[in-house]
Amino acid sequence: MVVVKIKTKDLILAALFAALTAVGAFIKIPIPYVPFTLQVLFVFFAGSLLGSRLALISQLVYLGIGLIGIPIFTQGGGPSYILQPTFGYLLGFAIGAYVIGKIIENLTHKTFINFLLANFIGLTVVYLFGVVYLYLNLNFITGTTISLSKAIKIGFLLPIPGDLLLCIIAALISKKVITQVRGALPIYED
Repeated sequence: MVVVKIKTKDLILAALFAALTAVGAFIKIPIPYVPFTLQVLFVFFAGSLLGSRLALISQLVYLGIGLIGIPIFTQGGGPSYILQPTFGYLLGFAIGAYVIGKIIENLTHKTFINFLLANFIGLTVVYLFGVVYLYLNLNFITGTTISLSKAIKIGFLLPIPGDLLLCIIAALISKKVITQVRGALPIYED
């Protein structure tokens, strides 16, 4: 049996980022199929500031709370949300946050460019999960026939400009935050 010790402070930080991701779901600009939200901004912050393990936990908590029925996703919540075309993005949030955290953990120099590259890679993961799920869902669950190129257009090309801007904002803020609160964040504890 593997026992994983998590400090109370770490649980609070993971819960905080789960809550921030939930708040980000309600700050949205509706575009067809995939609304632009601030959720991914908090995914970037979770990975950059919490590290891979806690970033993953924060996003799994967010997913779990939404799937038990609390309406914290952009269009509600509950177990049936798995059938929503955009559910793949939520799965991508968890894996993307983990990937960003893993990249940042392995860096010796935490520069703006390094944060930015980590965010770009994490965003790529989010979009990979999101677009593939969107395509499969629309074609095989909802019965809406859609080409892969159209899925890429509506699931990637339309929302990506805003998310790229959020990559830059998150990299700038993360770099500033770590210089101010280095010892309070688990990833930066010595």
